[in-house]
Amino acid sequence: MKALVTGSAGFVGRHLIGHLEDNGYDVFGTDLSSGGPDLLDLKSFIELFKRINPEVVFHLAGQADVAASWKDPYKTFKSNVEGTINVLTAARESNAQKIITITSADVYGPVASQDLPITEETALKPVSPYAASKAAAELFSLQAHDGYGQHVIRARAFNHIGPGQSENFVCAAIACRVAKNELSGGKVVKIGNLEAKRDFTDVRDVVSAYKLLSLSGENGEVYNVCSGFAVSVQEIAERIIGMARHKMRLEVDETLFRPVEIPELFGDSSKLSIATQWEPIYPLEDTLRDLLEYWRAQVLIEPKAE
Repeated sequence: MKALVTGSAGFVGRHLIGHLEDNGYDVFGTDLSSGGPDLLDLKSFIELFKRINPEVVFHLAGQADVAASWKDPYKTFKSNVEGTINVLTAARESNAQKIITITSADVYGPVASQDLPITEETALKPVSPYAASKAAAELFSLQAHDGYGQHVIRARAFNHIGPGQSENFVCAAIACRVAKNELSGGKVVKIGNLEAKRDFTDVRDVVSAYKLLSLSGENGEVYNVCSGFAVSVQEIAERIIGMARHKMRLEVDETLFRPVEIPELFGDSSKLSIATQWEPIYPLEDTLRDLLEYWRAQVLIEPKAE
C-alpha cells in the first residue's frame, strides 16, 4: 500500500514511517523542515499529492506545542485547522482512498473523576488554544466525510512518549534534565505540576494503532488511542531520576506550570481494540528507560556554549 505521512520529520512521524516500512508499505513523507511544502500552501500540497498518488494519508503535521498555543493561538489555528483543510482537499483532489487524521485527547478538556475513563462519546470541552484547534480540525475531518464522501478516520491520541521526543514535552524534559545532570554533576531536576495525571502510551504502540486503523478502522469514526490508566507526573519523574547514575532530587518550578492544567485524564481504548485487535505492548518502565537513553545520547552531541 502506498502511504503519505505529513509531519514525517517529527517525533511520531519518524516512528510511523519506520513502522509502515517494516510492514511492507511504500511510504512517502512530507515535512516543512525537510523541504516539503508549507501546510498553508494548498496549491503545492495538491501538486505533491497528485505526484505521489497515495492510497492512504496519515495527517500528523501541525503545531503540537500546547504552551506555544497560548502565546500564539492564531498561528496554532492556522497550522492545525487550515492545514487540515488543505490536506483533506489535496487528498480529495488526488483521489486518496483513506485519510487518518490525528487529533488529541486534549479536545476533551477537564473531565470529572466520576466520568473517567474517557470514551469517544465524552463531550468536547477544549481549554487551550491547541485543544480548540484540534477540535475544529476534527469537525472539518468529519465534514469531509459527511459532505464530500471522503474516507476519513479520526484518531484521538492521548499522551505518547518514547525515544526521539522533544524536550517541549514533560517526560522528555525530565529525561533531558536528568541526562544533563549526569554530565554536569547536578543534583536538582526542576519540574512543573507534579500532581497532574495523564494517560501515557509508548509512541511505538501509538503508530501501530494508526497503521491498524488504516486497515480496519470504520469510515467516519473516531477512536481513542491510549493505555487506559493514568500516571502522575510525580511518578514519571521519580521513575526517571531513579534510573539516574547519581542521586538527584525534584524541585518544583512554578514557571513551568501551564496557564490551565487539567488534573487527570485517562481514556478507554476498547473501541479501537474491538475494531483492530490493538493492544499496547511496551511497559512504561521500558519506555522511560529508552527515553532516558535517547537523551543521554543527545546531550553528548549538543553543541557546547562558547
